[in-house]
Amino acid sequence: MSISLHINSAVRQVDADADCPLLWVLRDDLGLTGTKYGCGIAQCGACTVHLDGQPVRSCSIAVGDVGDAEIVTIEHVAGAEAQAVRDAWIAHNVPQCGYCQSGQVMTAVALLRETPHPDDAAIDAAMAGNICRCATYYRIRAAIHAAADRLPPDPLR
Repeated sequence: MSISLHINSAVRQVDADADCPLLWVLRDDLGLTGTKYGCGIAQCGACTVHLDGQPVRSCSIAVGDVGDAEIVTIEHVAGAEAQAVRDAWIAHNVPQCGYCQSGQVMTAVALLRETPHPDDAAIDAAMAGNICRCATYYRIRAAIHAAADRLPPDPLR
């Protein structure tokens, strides 16, 4: 079945079964391998992408259910929040093995877009679904705070 996807600011045609997980279409059909397979049951966060700006687990969404939603993967995430997160990740030496990092970054970027200056509780709540085998959780939290510090002040504060 031919399916049209709005992905990374382009329309891409894929030939896939409608019930195929989006993750496999991204990786196998489109070659976007930055999105990782971790658990296959939406529990680890390694496969996180943005669907209309919201972080979602691509392993648990059927490609036929995506519709006209805009998909953004780690290869194309951009903007002030994305750059601040990338810079903070490097400055705080967040990755060790690196396997979970695409999902961690995508979740952190979505958090900062929703809450530009989160406190520890907001960070912990947003990042809770992302598992890091290397347990760099304190560095992740510190990096998110550092990224938030690079963003303009929240006018509502």
